[in-house]
Amino acid sequence: MISTAVILLGLTVLSNGFALNQPPQSRNTASATCLQMSADSFDSSAVRVMVNGMPGPMATAAAEACLRKGLSLSPIAMTGPDVEPSTITVYDSVTDKSSNVRLIPATDDGREEIASSLAGLREASGEENICVIDYTHPSAVNSNAVFYAENKLPFVMGTTGGDRDQLMKDMESRNAFAVIAPNMGKQIVAMQAGLEDLATKFPSAFAGYKLEVVESHQKKKADTSGTAKAVISSLKKLSDDGFDVEKDIEMLRDDESSLAFGVPKEAIDGHAFHTYTLTSPDGTVQFQLKHNVSGRTVYAEGTADAIKFLMSKVHEGGEGTVYSMIDVLKAGALE
Repeated sequence: MISTAVILLGLTVLSNGFALNQPPQSRNTASATCLQMSADSFDSSAVRVMVNGMPGPMATAAAEACLRKGLSLSPIAMTGPDVEPSTITVYDSVTDKSSNVRLIPATDDGREEIASSLAGLREASGEENICVIDYTHPSAVNSNAVFYAENKLPFVMGTTGGDRDQLMKDMESRNAFAVIAPNMGKQIVAMQAGLEDLATKFPSAFAGYKLEVVESHQKKKADTSGTAKAVISSLKKLSDDGFDVEKDIEMLRDDESSLAFGVPKEAIDGHAFHTYTLTSPDGTVQFQLKHNVSGRTVYAEGTADAIKFLMSKVHEGGEGTVYSMIDVLKAGALE
């Protein structure tokens, strides 16, 4: 009788941002201390964060997290080119803090208005205290990043998609200060770093194994999961599988399929569920990796931590550098 070994590694993150069964008090206090040490060189409360992409839910959650972590919001921000100009109030229910933000459509005229307002913002808040969080649309990733770099705006790119190779080239050629990553969640970043290290140390350890990937996100997510792409890159080094990222990922973007995949009904409008399966050539051994996130808090708080990390680097001086969330994690800068 042939036995099948199934090894399941699961990471489920709830909307409060902590791993399942991990009490808040178990967070790494050393990491918080490191973050405080890096923040001591500048006043983080003086930092003004332009959160672009509101009133979209991810951008709004990131803005709330900024308030929660003691940062201030820019009074202006970019919104989609088809969104009507408006002023919204960002409110964080945890700290009872709020801030009014005028949303300017990302048209040519809107970009000019943003650019012309920067001098006043810098005069009011300090030359090195203005930065950006981008949760807009995949189609805007590259043009937005160039706009930030040319206007000397340090930024965290939370939006996935776009031409990522060109994005890196554009930012490196312009000496931009940026954090660019496919995922802002602390636990998932740690998992990605571990897989990357495993693939480097033990390439082809799963040679011959077949890779299958299923990922589910809310219907409004326009592109393939950037996190899935990053994880697949490591798994391909381990398995030598000819997995095609553009063709072979099974993307779920409808409620019925997502519910059948295990997504809770209350998380249908905001979730990220992933399952990666490696199966031996004879089918007798199977390894499975899962990371399931309900809600947006874990990403939003990681994004705010990335801003604190990035602005500490800006205040240290030197040339601009493009960082990843693994850099943020290694620096102990995730609270």
